[in-house]
Amino acid sequence: MKKDNIDNLEKWRPMATVADYLGVSRETVLQWIEKKGMPAHKVGRQWKFKISEIDEWIRSGEASDENTEERTQSRGSD
Repeated sequence: MKKDNIDNLEKWRPMATVADYLGVSRETVLQWIEKKGMPAHKVGRQWKFKISEIDEWIRSGEASDENTEERTQSRGSD
């Protein structure tokens, strides 16, 4: 891979950066991962995020409270 391509790749962001970006606590981010399907990737013991995935998740409406209720109900019927 050329250096130019590497420079254009989106960086993985840590939990603290994403919590600050969204203006919420670490605990809220963890709840959103669990209950709302927030896009996150576990690398070892750390959560990593792509800001573009977070923005798309919010824009798609998956972050809304209605989707939390649907997700909880579908888990209960498994």
